[in-house]
Amino acid sequence: MTRTDPLSGKLVTLFGGSGWVGIHVAQDLLKRGARLKIASRHPEKARDLRPMANLGQVAMVRCDVTRSESVRAAMTGSDLVVNLVGTFEGDLGAVMADGAQNIAKAAAEEGVQALVHVSAIGADIEGDTAYAVTKAEGEEAVRDAFPKATIMRPSIIFGEDGEFINMMAGLIQRLPVLPVFAPDSELQLVWVDDVAAAIVAALGDPSKHGGKTYELGGPERVPMLALNRRIAEQQGRKRHFIPLPDSVSGGIAAATGWMPGAPITQQQWKLLEKGSTVSGDYPGFDKLGITPKPLDVFLERWMVRYRKHGRFGVKPV
Repeated sequence: MTRTDPLSGKLVTLFGGSGWVGIHVAQDLLKRGARLKIASRHPEKARDLRPMANLGQVAMVRCDVTRSESVRAAMTGSDLVVNLVGTFEGDLGAVMADGAQNIAKAAAEEGVQALVHVSAIGADIEGDTAYAVTKAEGEEAVRDAFPKATIMRPSIIFGEDGEFINMMAGLIQRLPVLPVFAPDSELQLVWVDDVAAAIVAALGDPSKHGGKTYELGGPERVPMLALNRRIAEQQGRKRHFIPLPDSVSGGIAAATGWMPGAPITQQQWKLLEKGSTVSGDYPGFDKLGITPKPLDVFLERWMVRYRKHGRFGVKPV
């Protein structure tokens, strides 16, 4: 007798589902037979999901999480909900605190079976950045309105199509000499598909994972300077990296962070300075049945397009 997948046929609303992480979560859910509503200000960005779905398996819904009536309309009829909405720009409180509250309240009133709220490592109600504070406020609002919600706190997420590694790779490809902000700050980079798997695991077993907070970090801690060197090595490029003292980095961020195209904003600098590693105070991937993959599993293949002559260039040894 075949065991039925607990997610098969369930209607899942993904708030922020047209974003990068949301697309990966959606792909996992479609494979499990779930029906999806992609709720976003720009749901058309998720149009590439349609060929992956059966007829009627995915719907696009325009939604503004800062408006409670918009959230409620998007959530109608949902069995399960994921909140992936986040931003570094604009009114962070309206989006990541008030928006999270709107979603959690609607989920409770609609009788949703499970809610997964995606926050971030570094969420801190007493933090020194609007990002850290509003992420923490969002977590509090979700716990208050939907106590059985599962909260995920990922470290910096990487992927072949993600911004973080590709931004660094592009700079290393172009510049022979590069300054490194916060060279000693440690990052516990986590693969986007591992994060997606964690979210889907929590949705599939809310009795086990509901009401818990998980910290999602990769299997190793990598200082920023070492990460730059790894990327350069896999590109087959010799680069000179200049580790910047914190006082210099902070000064640059304060002086130029407000300018368009600035190398780093003051908020980004403060977040980077603290690093992004699990605290050990919360359960992690192992409690979700997932073994996270390290960056080095992928980096050599991903850096091919950044090498001189691309696939026809000399492979690093």
